[in-house]
Amino acid sequence: MDSIIGSVGRVANVKVRNDDDIVDRLNHFYTTGLLIIFTVVVSARQYVGDPIRCWCPAEFPGTHVDYTNNICWISNTYYIPMDEIVPPQNQIHLRREKELNYYQWVPVMLLVQALMFYLPCIIWRILNGQSGINVDRIVSMGCDAQFESPETRNQTIRYLVKHIDRCLSNQRDTRGHCCVKLRHILSTKLSLLCGRRYGNFLVAVYFLIKALYITNAIGQLFLLNEFLGTDYNVYGFQVLEELIEGKEWSASHRFPRVTLCDFQIRQVTNLQQYTVQCVLPINLFNEKIYIFMWFWLVLVCVFSCYSFLNWMWHMCFPSARIQFVKKFLKLMERLGPGPDRKLAVRFVLDYLRHDGVFTLRLVGKNSSDIVVAEIVAGLWDIYRSKKSIQIRSNLNAGHETDEADV
Repeated sequence: MDSIIGSVGRVANVKVRNDDDIVDRLNHFYTTGLLIIFTVVVSARQYVGDPIRCWCPAEFPGTHVDYTNNICWISNTYYIPMDEIVPPQNQIHLRREKELNYYQWVPVMLLVQALMFYLPCIIWRILNGQSGINVDRIVSMGCDAQFESPETRNQTIRYLVKHIDRCLSNQRDTRGHCCVKLRHILSTKLSLLCGRRYGNFLVAVYFLIKALYITNAIGQLFLLNEFLGTDYNVYGFQVLEELIEGKEWSASHRFPRVTLCDFQIRQVTNLQQYTVQCVLPINLFNEKIYIFMWFWLVLVCVFSCYSFLNWMWHMCFPSARIQFVKKFLKLMERLGPGPDRKLAVRFVLDYLRHDGVFTLRLVGKNSSDIVVAEIVAGLWDIYRSKKSIQIRSNLNAGHETDEADV
């Protein structure tokens, strides 16, 4: 018990990475932790208590009773309601059709579910490291900046601005032939191409991970449907219907408490067939766990779908990205009339591009809008200074050309 409490305490102190949003953490952190807790509860009940107790004939000594409990636990018991007749021995196939073959494997299945919820997170962290943008470090420093002293905060913001500028510059394709320009137009305006050089690699990977989270949540409903051998994908609706009608859950056909077990005992050349009635206390826990899991999976699926559509709306349309950045430029009083507004469009589409805006949105979701506004203002100042240098260089080149012609 001390080791279990210590392990739970260590898990509670695990630092959560900041390279995703709260809905992603609902999938890979909170749901995974919940499934692990359920695994510990069910495993403790199976291996510490008595997961099954069978009503044996009076002539069975204590060793035979233990054998009966063990053989009925590892073999599949079957459920027939009390008001129905048990099929005779010559129709054994009718009994096998009623078998329950899941309760021994519930802890293993819960761990498999936990792994499936965490797998998209592992894929995301492997792939986002290939983008050239250290999302976790940027967002973590943005989160810490809002609680630091003014001097330290300003230093952190300046470092983040320079770091993001270097990352965005590293992604840029410096080739200038027409095919490259056409591909950049297709990726920027229409979001048809994706890749690191197009500035939308992070966004494309993130959408893939969001789709995996949704597929996993929906798929697990049907996976449990096959595992439990019942219509689990509609289980929650039936529970709500029973609650509304005021029915009791004392005799659930999905998680029966009282089952039957057939086994044979060989005594030299004599083969004895026994049928005993057993109690499955573990199904009390299984029933409540899987009722909760149905509603939890539906909730996770709904939130994941909403988050996916929300990110699609804000990242796929150029107007949404431009409006997002302009809001912070106005907040920091960096956006003037006339040429500045046109330059702001180029700032979003050519400089920040998809991955830059995506990173800023993640910073905002994990820290505050003030931090995002300061970072946007710093990047805007760098972009304007680069444009000024470029304009002066073009003017000087044009002046030298005119002198040469004279």
